[in-house]
Amino acid sequence: MRILALDTTTGSGSAALLEDTRLVVEINSRSPSSHSARLLKSIDHMLELASWQIKDIEGYAVAAGPGSFTGIRIGLSTIKALAFASGRPVAPVSTLAALALKLKDAGGRLLCPILDAKKGEVYGALYASDGGELEEIIRQGAYAPDALFSRLPAHRVISFLGSGVDVYGDKVRAYLRDKARFSDRSPFIAREVGVLGYRLLSQKKGIRGEALEPIYYRRSQAEGKK
Repeated sequence: MRILALDTTTGSGSAALLEDTRLVVEINSRSPSSHSARLLKSIDHMLELASWQIKDIEGYAVAAGPGSFTGIRIGLSTIKALAFASGRPVAPVSTLAALALKLKDAGGRLLCPILDAKKGEVYGALYASDGGELEEIIRQGAYAPDALFSRLPAHRVISFLGSGVDVYGDKVRAYLRDKARFSDRSPFIAREVGVLGYRLLSQKKGIRGEALEPIYYRRSQAEGKK
């Protein structure tokens, strides 16, 4: 199955083409202000590199959040348009689950993806991996950092990845000391979004583009002012 996967939920945006779970092409960018300007150009460039046409895409995968409200909307609106035009199914994927998969592929057993949610909060979760499927131990959500980190098993080695590490790394160390592991893997996750998306699409669990909904976990600033 040929899949187009996108992630624009953070400042580290990426797009990828996959053949089932095999990465064919990936383009990464750390320019959050230009996600919308570069996205369609990146897709066209990837298709050219792969010698594919847009009509060859059999399914779409997109990081639906959590993350930047603006970034989420950019990714979802792009995929909605492509899916509507093609009639192909879409697999919405959690940004946190994709980050956890990246940690799992690096050999981690307990995995804690954390994103800076601003306003003194993080988006986070805790996953366990024994080499098979990811198991969610602490459910995904928006947390006060202390509320999340205090729930982590301090006697176990835990791997971390995500923008929240840059902001709250010292607080993590205060709770876990030498049990905290900060991954040096890149934050780009289009490939992982595609892998998780393929699992859904191959099980006929894809949805129509117009049914796509963002994963927010809290109201946007604009909604909060209403």
